[in-house]
Amino acid sequence: MLRPVSNLERELVRLLGAQRVLADPDSLLAWECDGFTVHRSRPRAVVQPESTAEVQAVLRLLHAGRVPFVPRGAGTCLSGGPTAGERAVVIDLLRMRQVLAIAADDLYAVVQPGVVNLDLTAAVRHLGLHYAPDPSSQSVCTIGGNLAENSGGPHCLKYGTTADHVLGALVVLPDGRLARLGDPAGPRPPGVPDLPGLFCGSEGTFGIATEITVRLCRDPESVRTLLAAFASMRDACRTVSDIVGRGLVPAALEVLDQSTIRAVEASVYRAGYPAGAAAVLLVELDGPESSTAEELEEVRACAAGHAALRIELASDPAERARLWKGRKGAFGAMGRLATDLYVLDGVVPRTRLEEALARIAAIGERHGVVLNNVFHAGDGNLHPNISFDGRDADQTARAMAAGNEILQVCVDLGGSITGEHGVGSEKLDHIGMMFSPTDLEVMARVRAAFDPDGLCNPGKALPQRAACAEVAKWPQMVARVLGEGEGPA
Repeated sequence: MLRPVSNLERELVRLLGAQRVLADPDSLLAWECDGFTVHRSRPRAVVQPESTAEVQAVLRLLHAGRVPFVPRGAGTCLSGGPTAGERAVVIDLLRMRQVLAIAADDLYAVVQPGVVNLDLTAAVRHLGLHYAPDPSSQSVCTIGGNLAENSGGPHCLKYGTTADHVLGALVVLPDGRLARLGDPAGPRPPGVPDLPGLFCGSEGTFGIATEITVRLCRDPESVRTLLAAFASMRDACRTVSDIVGRGLVPAALEVLDQSTIRAVEASVYRAGYPAGAAAVLLVELDGPESSTAEELEEVRACAAGHAALRIELASDPAERARLWKGRKGAFGAMGRLATDLYVLDGVVPRTRLEEALARIAAIGERHGVVLNNVFHAGDGNLHPNISFDGRDADQTARAMAAGNEILQVCVDLGGSITGEHGVGSEKLDHIGMMFSPTDLEVMARVRAAFDPDGLCNPGKALPQRAACAEVAKWPQMVARVLGEGEGPA
């Protein structure tokens, strides 16, 4: 029996062609969730535009019919951000993967949202340049997705998160108009809102960025990568505090616990980490040769002073890649442990790492869950990982309950419920741990300035609320900038 074709599907096919419109239920299976597999819902349809004009045309059609939509990149998000409800259309941006311009002298590039993070660095490597933000999924995640979540990565300790590298964006607003946010020239004039900074991390709820201008960095003269193994997590954490306390700013300070080490070493990401260690600390230094050589000796002294079992220095780029292979592949290696993985994203002050990890371990034991830790130790961004079988309701419930308690611990210690993964749908019940109703109302007003009809990724980032206050209550300059969008709605 043939599936009936809706009027909406006919109109979408008219705009993009049948090959770039998916509506058959079986075809939609790949879009039913992101990396947070607990929340699953097949969308109404998936469309795959290839240009700004096509995104505009699709959003005008959806806006006219009051059809909600969800922007999506590679689906590597870990908080349910691009998971659509059954009424929503997914705007899949993976076909928009061109590097549109490279300005080597001015140190920026203009890319489409579907460009894979690591592919941008590959495109500018011959110029002695790179793109600094490096999420663990950088070989598959997209710049557009990184922008939506304000993604970080191991090197954000020194270089900052995505927001620190986005200079501007061409955005299709939910009604189909265009807005240009920011400028490649750099800092905004006095009194002008930081709209790129506002848009970055908005989790796909403000509109769709179809061109993104990002800052490029020159390759450092020297890179030193060191792995230190410890008999206890306490020694690893205290080494981190000692390094930072000496005034050093490594490019990265990453820690893996014993269970993560074992998972990595049993997988295709095997990196030669010592299996008997309770924790390993991966340290990367970069900059002028003279400074990295001096800093390396200080790091060695810190590790030795905290009873490091072994200190290994990468002697060449191949050795450096090997040491990083285990860290970058850690989440993939955990696929050996269970069918599903709940990757948490709490943040605590660096000086509270020991206490946080001890309390997290106790929570895991109390709920009887399989839990391990791999985290950005330099800035206190923890990633407790709970492995479970999502087909088992009891295991799933215990995993979610443990996650709730872990995030509360992070807030109680002076931290945050998210460092780089966003709220999405995962943390809607947790956002009240940090923000008051007044705080949330302000956020809702900002969102309404971009999306007054609530069609853009509804039900994400903020709890569902009554109608927001009028857009006019948001600072007039923001409303004016958006109101001067290019092109008719």
